[in-house]
Amino acid sequence: MRWWLWVVVLLGVTLAQKPQIVIGTGGVGGVYFYYGTAVAEILNKAGVVQAQAMQSGGSMENLMLLRDRTDPTRGLYYCGTVLPDAALLAFQGEERFQGKPAPARVLFTMYPNYFHVVTTEDSGIRVLQDLKGKRVSTEVAGGIIEYEARLLMSAAIPGFDPKVHFGKWERVRVAEAAQMLSEGNLDAFFWSGGLPTGSILELAGSLARKGKRLLLVRLPSQSTPVQVLMRRFPGVVDTGVIPKGVYNTRYDTPTLTFWNLFVCPASLPEEVAYAMVKAVFESLPTLHAAVAPARDTTLENATRSRNGKVPYHEGAVRYFRERGVWR
Repeated sequence: MRWWLWVVVLLGVTLAQKPQIVIGTGGVGGVYFYYGTAVAEILNKAGVVQAQAMQSGGSMENLMLLRDRTDPTRGLYYCGTVLPDAALLAFQGEERFQGKPAPARVLFTMYPNYFHVVTTEDSGIRVLQDLKGKRVSTEVAGGIIEYEARLLMSAAIPGFDPKVHFGKWERVRVAEAAQMLSEGNLDAFFWSGGLPTGSILELAGSLARKGKRLLLVRLPSQSTPVQVLMRRFPGVVDTGVIPKGVYNTRYDTPTLTFWNLFVCPASLPEEVAYAMVKAVFESLPTLHAAVAPARDTTLENATRSRNGKVPYHEGAVRYFRERGVWR
């Protein structure tokens, strides 16, 4: 065989042996999609794995893909960007994961999500109870945002049933919900995302051009709905504020916060997990430039979930110990 044919064969074998990483993200218009895409590009450039990002239904679907589609015999691993409460439900085998937990492991903590209840100043909606009789979207069916929304609404309205209490119940992605609200076909929608979320930023601009103004429903820390959700996920959910300058709202908005996780399956080889984390954290300027909320992806924040019930992957722990941030 000619020498150049041997090079082609050897190159093919090398590429075939590289682990394939599929990163589940979220819908276009949300931060997950752009964050996961940026991470995939960093991993490919570093040459540690063959990575690709895929649009998905978000946290719950990403965890199901991790559980059901990962195939170590083929070198195929599904990772994902997920909310911490979704990761906890999946790891403990609760709700949609009943009887079949997801073997998730944390590679690093990413950035905080802020819970948004989005409407307009002229909607008449100021508190969760005002959503009664309104046209409302709770994000994708079966997703963690819908789960959180139903918990909050059940605490606000006894016996809550979205089919009964909403004038019209929609279950659409954030980009579609923002467009529907802008066009007057929706009164409000639930969302959880980084600051700013592109679709909501665009919505604020669209409303301003029509002489309207975006309003985010306040979720004060001592309110019953917030306390109910925090009790459901102790140590996972916190409170925070969406500053008025983010979307040009009239006031700062108190709300719930969740630190997002980048997770992979427990079966991911330790050396691969180590190399992936190393590649990401040696390329933080690239990640920060690509996605605004990624500015909170730092070495100091990467291990902030280490005391949670979902364990970190040993490959990630090894890297963070070397960098002196895992103690």
